[in-house]
Amino acid sequence: MFELRESQDALARLEAWLESQGFFVPGGEDLVADVFLGYGLSREIRRDRSPAPPEPCALPLVAAVVRSDNYDTGDAIDTEIHIGEWERTWAQSDYEAAVVSVREAIARGDVYQVNLVQHLSAPFAGDPGSIASRLASLTQPSRLPFADERWRLLHGDGWAIVSATPELFVARRGDRVWTAPIKGTRPAGSADELRASAKDAAEHVMIVDLERNDLSRVCVHGTVRWPELMTVRPMAGVEHMVSTVEGTLRPGVGLGELLAAMFPGGSVTGAPKIAAVDLIAGLEPVGRGASMGAIGRVRGNGDLEFALTIRTFAVAEGRIHLWVGGGIVWDSDPASEVEESWTKADPLLHALDAPTPGSSARGSPASVTPASEVVAS
Repeated sequence: MFELRESQDALARLEAWLESQGFFVPGGEDLVADVFLGYGLSREIRRDRSPAPPEPCALPLVAAVVRSDNYDTGDAIDTEIHIGEWERTWAQSDYEAAVVSVREAIARGDVYQVNLVQHLSAPFAGDPGSIASRLASLTQPSRLPFADERWRLLHGDGWAIVSATPELFVARRGDRVWTAPIKGTRPAGSADELRASAKDAAEHVMIVDLERNDLSRVCVHGTVRWPELMTVRPMAGVEHMVSTVEGTLRPGVGLGELLAAMFPGGSVTGAPKIAAVDLIAGLEPVGRGASMGAIGRVRGNGDLEFALTIRTFAVAEGRIHLWVGGGIVWDSDPASEVEESWTKADPLLHALDAPTPGSSARGSPASVTPASEVVAS
């Protein structure tokens, strides 16, 4: 397995490693690489060079493993797992205060929107593959805008990442590239409420425009368009607002350049992207670990599909980790933003038959692990 724990030149180094394995040349068509990209790679675009928040678990920033495209996954195995009491690194009052800080930054004109994420962790024992098996009901292809879930479990020495993400980050087929940002969430059955929300529509259009700009950096001039705008879909136990933005890739643009233009995804950062990434680093008490990056696969001919690692668990050092959050705009209500994050978390925890964080874990500072006690990886 290929692993990197430093962000400098990481995407170019990933491309070079894949080339050394026979990718991007005639004869490599049957090769496929499963790839993880950690949100920590975003430090390369930050203007504020202050230290990033400490990571709550030890994970690589880039990981990749090569396999044959026709490999047999075998039957999914669901063995017993044990998940203890959840702890969170942000008290509800602190998360709400961060929402207020984002609104103040919007008032100053620093940003238009910022995605804020809170982190949960709990003791864990068992096979991480069982997590993937139990999440299968949330990751069926019929529920998703992209391929099968074979790559949704990736593991290395002492760590595992398991994703039930519904959001396509970027895909390529030949010279066509596209992304499908999600922004706007309601509980299942609330599609009409989501369609009627002016707040969610404004939040969504900002990210569509950001993705249009990102694709324009690597696409033929005048080819970027959005054939689908603000479609409401049921996904993973919730209603989501989704768009598709696509373009024609310029000749000669390789994997590293494409990923560098798009990463990190706009729907998990905010707009403008660089200003949002700087603000996130200053507000969130711990790093994003396995979340808000990307997981997917690269084919030997250069085609690819990556999903954003929302709805994603990490297992390391005897603990399971989950990150949930949402986009903050000027008219965001702090308490409502907290509730939206639980709306996203609850179907995942239910699928694992895991204890749902109770009122103490959700709101009481008494059960919260202070950020200063989280060990950096």
